[in-house]
Amino acid sequence: MAAPQTASRRRARASAAAKPAGAGVHYAVRCADLHAHLYAVTLRIEAPAAPQRVSLPAWIPGSYLLREFARNLQKLRATQGRRQPAVRQLDKATWEIDGVAGQPLELHYEVCAFDPSVRTAWLDAQRGFFNGTSLCLRVEGQTEVPCTLHVGAPAAGATAERWQCATALRPLKADRHGFGTYQAADYDELADSPVELGAFWSADFEVLGVPHRFVVAGATAAFDGDRLIADTLAICETQLRFWHGDRADAHARHAAQRPPHDRYLFMLNAVGDGYGGLEHRHSTALICTRADLPQKGLPKQAEGYTTLLGLISHEYFHTWNVKRLRPAELARYDYTQENYTRLLWFFEGFTSYYDDLLLRRADRIDDATYVKLLNKTANQVLQTPGRLVQSVAEASFDAWIKYYRPDAQTPNSTVSYYTKGALVALCLDLTLRSEGPGTLDDVMRLLWKRSEGGPIDETAIAQALADVGGRSFAPELAQWVHGTDELPLRELLQAHGVAALDEPAQRAQALGLRVDEDAGGVQVKVVLRGGAAEKAGFAAGDEWLGVELPAGRGRAAEGWRLRRLDDLGLYLGDAKKATALVARDRRLLRLPLALPAPQHTLRLAPQDAPKLSAWLLNRR
Repeated sequence: MAAPQTASRRRARASAAAKPAGAGVHYAVRCADLHAHLYAVTLRIEAPAAPQRVSLPAWIPGSYLLREFARNLQKLRATQGRRQPAVRQLDKATWEIDGVAGQPLELHYEVCAFDPSVRTAWLDAQRGFFNGTSLCLRVEGQTEVPCTLHVGAPAAGATAERWQCATALRPLKADRHGFGTYQAADYDELADSPVELGAFWSADFEVLGVPHRFVVAGATAAFDGDRLIADTLAICETQLRFWHGDRADAHARHAAQRPPHDRYLFMLNAVGDGYGGLEHRHSTALICTRADLPQKGLPKQAEGYTTLLGLISHEYFHTWNVKRLRPAELARYDYTQENYTRLLWFFEGFTSYYDDLLLRRADRIDDATYVKLLNKTANQVLQTPGRLVQSVAEASFDAWIKYYRPDAQTPNSTVSYYTKGALVALCLDLTLRSEGPGTLDDVMRLLWKRSEGGPIDETAIAQALADVGGRSFAPELAQWVHGTDELPLRELLQAHGVAALDEPAQRAQALGLRVDEDAGGVQVKVVLRGGAAEKAGFAAGDEWLGVELPAGRGRAAEGWRLRRLDDLGLYLGDAKKATALVARDRRLLRLPLALPAPQHTLRLAPQDAPKLSAWLLNRR
């Protein structure tokens, strides 16, 4: 066992690691206290200004909400030789240091890391993870200069000795466990390269000449890593060929056939309950439920594994669509405030269309499974009254205040640019396929070629649609993207081999409610606009306790305790009216409920196999 280190010796080692030869900006990160969830960071600026300003981002690209990462920063101090320059905080995330120009300046601070999401930072005795936006201060005036990141191994111990480090940054000098010094071309690359720490599972594989790596934290003994790699490889290869053709290869002579990335890292954290991902130029950070990992010996994997593969497909597609093709408004990030765009319906929505579609083309799912996934997306939109209130372009612009801050009124006031954006992509693709030889695939590749994998605006999207389709798609964009008209899903799907049927809606949907019944009662979570429940006076937060029926047809007046909504049919029969008993703010209320006529929801089913395969497998 290594000898204990004093705090001063640890700081000296961090300082030494943070100052490679040559001018630039150098960061050293160490796990200061696993149980207190604290990272210690040393920032060395070789040629600072006087005074020098630094700041921590307020948001992370790909997640459109001000998360105020500076709230986790503490104990910021500065040293310059033997001096200790004053540090003044100017606003919530900006500091000014009274140093001497040109003389190396070091900043020392701690960051509390206790957010298990992919957006910020985490540290405990089992695992570490961080994004540069959470730990690395921006040096004003030097955000475009090369920088280095040194990641130190945790102090010796039974757990720490098994830890490794993984990041998509290029190593300058790293040991066999991945700890050491990495380089970034500028602050943007540093901020866009998360770091995974811990005793994780790891596997390397190559896709058409591009090295890939997959690391998984939190997997159980039943985890089937071979299955995960085989499926991920198929997804990645399908996407590389989608963008660059059948001759796609990292070593191809023609630039159009070469992928934009020369390496890629998947980082997956398996937890008790969770789901999500965040894209980066050369990597992605993912979260899934442990039970959704592929398991050894199972002939048929859980449905959750298909969802995980869809997430992998989604984030990998972002390698092209949003990390390189990106809104013109986000050509350069402003980390201090909101960066508005009306194009998330394209960058997130079209990616959401292709994630499951490319699972089908990679032969990871069959036609029936794809149609089932599409059915879920369609009903999510059709059962959201907000689709008739706000356009998907407006929803994109309002992502900063609505999408990431949902409440009980969100379904009534807005629509998801993920799900409706995916349906817009679907409708455009099927319209193109109905009218001529071109497809949405051709539109995506044309945008990539014309922009050279760079920023685009809606004018470029409209022009690409017109060039591929042979006509203007301005009416469709006006109605489907900038308007709130219903999408022509049924007719387009039926023309491409999918039956669009009606089936009885579930009780909650028929009443216009979203409820939670897990606690043995009916807790109202959302009251949908225009439904029977809203007309009766239900409100989010109500506990629906029971129902009362008046006397009639030889039946005395009666009341029933309600445990789940499905019991309403048993208690009410063919009654047209009832009284709902609800508890609200500890008051008991009686609400007159007019029971609605039978409601229906959309059910999609494969109908014409040749037509369906022509679309899903892109057969001409």
